[in-house]
Amino acid sequence: MGNNFTEEVKAVVRTIPKGSVMTYAEVATKVGSPKAYRAVANIMAANYDKTVPCHRVIRTDGGLGGYNRGGVEAKRALLIREGVLMK
Repeated sequence: MGNNFTEEVKAVVRTIPKGSVMTYAEVATKVGSPKAYRAVANIMAANYDKTVPCHRVIRTDGGLGGYNRGGVEAKRALLIREGVLMK
């Protein structure tokens, strides 16, 4: 999995509308690599492109996962502000 995979992941994440989330596994499936959910998580962890709303990608168990722009609480705050209902 190389640059093309990374760009495909970012393209999918850019389509997640405000107020919605997708899981790392859903993103991986959407790009045709359903078992690559950890690779998706790593791509999101390394993402600093503000056009990619990586805060909208969460874990399959409903956990938020990490967020490289201020930690989990910043991710939670962004999602709440966008209208995502939190557990």
